[in-house]
Amino acid sequence: MKTPTLLAALFFTGFVFAQQKSDTLKTKNIEGITLKKQVFKKQSDRFIYDVASSPIAKGTNTFNLLKQTPMISSIDGKTLKIMGKSEVVIYINNKKSNMDAEALIEMLKNTPSEDIQKIEVITVPGSEFQVESNDGVINIVMKKSRNNGYNGTVKMQNEQAYYNNPSASASFNLRKDKFAVSTNFSTGSWTDREKYRLSNGNSTFKNESFGFNDDPNKNFGGSVNVDYEINKKQSLGFTYNMRYNKSFNSILDITNIQNGVLKNRTVNDEDAQTRNHSFNLNYEIKTDSLGSKLTSNISYLWFNRDKYSINETFPFYDADNNKYGAFKQWVPQIINNYAANIDYVKKTAKGNSWLMGISYNNTKTDNDTRQDVYTKASNSFVNDFDQTNHFIYKENILGLYLTYERKLSEKISGKIGTRYEMTRSTGEILGKTGFDRNYNNLLPYLNFNYAINADNNITYTFSSRIRRPRFWELNPSRTYFTPDNYTQNNPFVLASKYYNQEINYMFKNAFYANLSFNYVEDASNQVPLQGTVTKPQKDENGKIILDNSGDPIMVTTKFLRYIRTNYGNNKQLGLTLGMNKSWFKDIWTTNYSVNLAYAMYSGTVSEDPTSRPVPGQTEVLTPYVIDVKNFNISAQFNNTIRLSSKKDWFLGVNYFYGGKSQIEIGELGTRQSLDLNVKKIINNWTVLVEVYDVFNQNFSKIKGVQPDGSFNNVTNFEYPRIFSVGVTYNFGNQKLKKTREMKSANDAVKSRT
Repeated sequence: MKTPTLLAALFFTGFVFAQQKSDTLKTKNIEGITLKKQVFKKQSDRFIYDVASSPIAKGTNTFNLLKQTPMISSIDGKTLKIMGKSEVVIYINNKKSNMDAEALIEMLKNTPSEDIQKIEVITVPGSEFQVESNDGVINIVMKKSRNNGYNGTVKMQNEQAYYNNPSASASFNLRKDKFAVSTNFSTGSWTDREKYRLSNGNSTFKNESFGFNDDPNKNFGGSVNVDYEINKKQSLGFTYNMRYNKSFNSILDITNIQNGVLKNRTVNDEDAQTRNHSFNLNYEIKTDSLGSKLTSNISYLWFNRDKYSINETFPFYDADNNKYGAFKQWVPQIINNYAANIDYVKKTAKGNSWLMGISYNNTKTDNDTRQDVYTKASNSFVNDFDQTNHFIYKENILGLYLTYERKLSEKISGKIGTRYEMTRSTGEILGKTGFDRNYNNLLPYLNFNYAINADNNITYTFSSRIRRPRFWELNPSRTYFTPDNYTQNNPFVLASKYYNQEINYMFKNAFYANLSFNYVEDASNQVPLQGTVTKPQKDENGKIILDNSGDPIMVTTKFLRYIRTNYGNNKQLGLTLGMNKSWFKDIWTTNYSVNLAYAMYSGTVSEDPTSRPVPGQTEVLTPYVIDVKNFNISAQFNNTIRLSSKKDWFLGVNYFYGGKSQIEIGELGTRQSLDLNVKKIINNWTVLVEVYDVFNQNFSKIKGVQPDGSFNNVTNFEYPRIFSVGVTYNFGNQKLKKTREMKSANDAVKSRT
C-alpha cells in the first residue's frame, strides 16, 4: 500500500460569518487601561479556550466545562470525544494523567471549574505526545497559586435509568510550603441494562435472537499524589492510583428462532472482578531561567481481571441436535508493565524550543483461558481442548522523539519532529502455536501556522501514528451470545498505521473550520463472519453415531462469529464547522458544531485467523467483503442560559444528532439525544439536575448486507434516558495550588488494558 501524499491546497467555500468584534472579546479595566481578552482562539498546533474569561465557568465542575468546550462532546455523560477523532487522551498541565478512564472521569467531575485557567484542544498531537492512531489530546491547564492551606470537594449523586444508580466521591488537597498532597476517593453501584435484537442469514436461512443483559456493578477507587519541591529548580513526586470493580451475576438471556420456529433459549451467567494498581515516581529539574527542564519517570502497572461464566442452552422441544447443552468458561487476564522515560525541553532566548525524549515499555500479559463442556454421559463437565488456551504475550517498545518548534515571525510559526519506535513482541498459545513480531516505525510530524491578521488564522498539520492492538483484543477467548453466535478475539491482529492531515481555519476567535484527511493501512475492526461447520453427530454420551454402512453421520451447523482482525484500508475526509459565542451580555452562551464526513473502507476477510483444523471436521466460511463509500453528518448544539442577574441559576439545553453512516459491519442508523439540565449555586453548594436523552433515541441499530445477499443486523438498546440529581459541596481555600500533575511512563499502555 502506498503512503498518501500531503494535501497541497484546500479551498474553503460557503463558510462566511459576520459578527461584531466586541462580542468575541472580553474587556477588563485596570487603572484606566482597557485590556481585551480572547475567550477562544487558535494558537500554533492547538485551540485554546480561556475558561477564566468564559461566562459558563462558574459553579460547575471540570467535566461539565469540557462538554461546553468547542469541538468536545459527551453523549453519555461518561466519556469525552473530540469530533472526528478515535479517542481522547487527557493531559493536565502538559502531563498525561496517571489514572484509568473511570477514575479520570470521576476526578474531572469533582474538580471545581474555578480551578481551571484554560483548556487546550489538540486535534493532531505532536511527536512529544504519547498517543496512538487518530487520537486527539485535551490539555487542562490549572490556575496557579502558592497559598498554603487546604480545600476539598464532597459530592453525592443519584441516577435513575432502568435501575437506580447511586454514587459518592470526595477529594482533599493540602499545601504547606514546599509540600503538597492530593487525594480522591469514589464509590458507587450501578446496574446496566441492555436489550438486544440480532438477526443473520441469507435467502434460505434466517436466525433471530432477542433478549437482554443485566450487569450489576460495584466500584470503588482512589488516588494519592504527593509532590515535594526540593528547591526552586527541583521537584520530586509520587503517585498511586487504584480501581476495583465487581460485577457478579451478570445475566445475558437470549431466545433464538430459526426460520420462524422457536429453537432454544441461552442464558449466560457471569461473575467478574477487575483490579488495577499503578505507581509512578517523577523527578523534574529546571535547567535555566528560560523554561528548559528535564523530566524523568519510573512506573509500574498491574492489571488483573478474573471472569467466570456458565452458559446454558435450553431446547423448546425434544429433537435431535436440539438438546440441553452447557459449558463453563474461565477467562483471567493479568498484565504487568514496567516503564521509564526521560524528556528534555530546551528553550532558547529567541523563543524557540527543542523537545526530545526516550521511553521504554516492558509488558507481559498472562491469559489462561479454560473452557469445560457438559456431557450427559458423565453428568459433569469435561475440558474442551479446542477452546482452552493459555496465551502468553510479551512486548518491548523503545521510543525516541525529537521536535523543533520555531516562531519565524509575528505571523508565522511551525513545528517539525519525528518519533521512532522499535517494537519487539512474542505471543504463544502454550502447546499449540505462537508468533514473533518485530517492527520499526518512523513517525514524522509537521505543523505550520499562519496568523493572517487579527481575525484570521490558518494551520496545516501532518502526523503519522501506530495503533497497536489492545491487550484484551489479543487474548484468544470468546464471549457468547449463543453457542453459535459469539465474539472471538484474535492474537494475530497486526498493528495499523495511521496518516493524519488537517487544515484548521479560525475567524474572529469565534468561528472555526477543520478539514481533515486520514488514511489507515492494515485497518482492523470486529467483522461478522458467517459459515458452516460439518462434523460427526454424537449421541448424548458423546459417542459418534454411525449409519448402516458404518460411516459417521455428519451434521452441519451454521455459525456467526464476530472476529477482530485486519481487513484492508480506510480513508476518511471530514469537515467540521463550528462556533463558540456569547450573546446578550453573556446571558446566552452557544457552542455549536457540524461534522461532515466521507468515508471509504475497502477490504476482504476470507478466512478466520483464529480457526485451527480439527480432524474429521470441515469448516466453510463465507468471505466478508468491505466496500464502503459513504457520506454522513453529525452535529451538536450546546446552549447555556443564565436565568438570574446574580448568576446563580443556569439552564442547559443540549442536542446531539448523528445521521445514518456506513461502517465496516453495516449501516449505523440515526442517533440523537436531547439533554436538559438546571443548575443552582448556593454559596459553596451546587445542585445540578439533569435529564439525558429525553426521548430515548440514542441507541445503536446496524444493518449489514453482503454482495451475495447474506445479512447481519444488530439492535442494541441501552435505555439511554437518565434522570440525575447531584449535590456538590466545596470547602476550604479554593485558590489553593494543586499538586504537580505528573506524566506516567506507562501511560502509553494504559489505554490498551
